[in-house]
Order: sequence, then C-alpha cells, then structure tokens
Amino acid sequence: MQLSEFEALFTQHGGTDAPYLRQHFLRYERTKQRLLSHWHRPATPRVLDVGAHWLHQSLLYAIDDFEVTALDLPTTLDLANVRELAAAHSIRLLPNPDLEHPSALSAIPSDTFDLVLFTEIIEHLAFNPVEMWREIYRVMKPGGRIVVTTPNYYALRSSVRRWSRVPRLLGGGIDVRAVLNFKSLALHWKEYSRRELFAYFRTLSPDFEVIHAAHVQEYHPGYLGTAGRVLPVLERVVPAWRPDLYFEIGLKRKEHGIVVDPHW
Repeated sequence: MQLSEFEALFTQHGGTDAPYLRQHFLRYERTKQRLLSHWHRPATPRVLDVGAHWLHQSLLYAIDDFEVTALDLPTTLDLANVRELAAAHSIRLLPNPDLEHPSALSAIPSDTFDLVLFTEIIEHLAFNPVEMWREIYRVMKPGGRIVVTTPNYYALRSSVRRWSRVPRLLGGGIDVRAVLNFKSLALHWKEYSRRELFAYFRTLSPDFEVIHAAHVQEYHPGYLGTAGRVLPVLERVVPAWRPDLYFEIGLKRKEHGIVVDPHW
C-alpha cells in the first residue's frame, strides 16, 4: 500500500498526526514484512499493539485481517478521530493511564494473543517493567511472539554524538534540557544493545526464546535526521553499527512464568 492511500484511511475519520505517520510509515511496513516473511501466520491472528498511539501500526494489521487490540495512554486513544477509526476497522481500544500497571489488560482472558507488537517502546520505559511483562505474558498464547524494534545503542551516528559530549564535559545519558523540557515517556531513557536484549528476555522468563534478531538499516534517508554521506555508508557495511534493532521473541511454553521479583 502506498503512503498516500494509507493516509487517506485516516483522513476519512478526522485525520491523524500526519507528519509522524509519514516519518514512520516505512518502519511499520518493513517491520511487518520482516515478520511475515517467516512467521507462520495463524488462521485468525490476534495482535496486541502496545503503545499504539494514533493506531498507525494497528491499522496496517487490521486491514490485513488481523484482530487488533490497541493499548496506550488515554491521551491518544480517547481522541474522537482515533475512536472513530478504531470503530470503522474493528480495533479494540484499551486506554491505560499507566503502563507500569496495565490494569486495562485485566479485561483480556489469558492465552488470547498470537502476536504482541512492542515497537519503539522499550527505550521509553522509565519504570520497572516486570509487572507489565507479567500481564503481557498472561495474555499471550503459548507459541505466541513478541516483536520488538528499538534504537541500537551502538549505532554509529549515536556513538559519534555521544563521544562528542566528552570534550565539552557533558554527562552521560539524556541531555539536561531534554529531562526538563519533555514529558518522561517522550524520552529514550534506556537504549539497548543486541546482547542486552537477549539477556533482558532470558532474565524475564526461561519460557522466552529469541527466534530472530537483526541490526536494521535506516528505514529511509533522513529518518534519523542528517548524518552526512560517510556514516550511512559505514552503517550499511558494518551491521553492528546500524541504527535499529529488530527482535522476535517466542513464548515457547507457559511453564515458569515471569521469574523476576523486583526489590529495593
């Protein structure tokens, strides 16, 4: 589907955040293509889109005969245009004011979803996520999958930016101006390496297994802002320097549950 055709589906129901959609459309499309290139799709696939925002990604699956449930903050899911779009495409909305405590999922029976989309979300979590994963684990079917996309901490261009702070004696992590000027969930509190994401899901539960992991190139030129000519070429040549990560995590069985118990 062309971007213009896809954007028109939103226009019919009151519009959407068009600049965001235009920037991320290829990411949604290519993530879905990568998944469907090797995932054995069930006859009636049920998908949970965590962090669904304006339903940009949710709609891409709904028009392909997935049964979609969208979980996100009321800030977006309670908008009239979002609710109208959801009703037109049979997308179930689960507004939840606090993802750390995903109480909205209590309305979902156990073993419901074949697929969980967790794309460009994990880097924004500014809380301990174990309770959230415990609920996601509960509503997943045995044999279900989680798709995670997230920035690569060791991406070449972000590494260059990080090291450029050293001569100016600036600290690590998020810039002070970002901490003060943006809401918590707008920030990338923690970006991961490929090895860390392996450890993340293995630590959560021995029932999780990483089925597929890849370093992904920039989705389209300019997706991450200007980078000159040299850095994108080097990223193409050296996979570990590419800007994004793609992970598929399978729930091979439901035997151990989430085994982490956070403490002080």
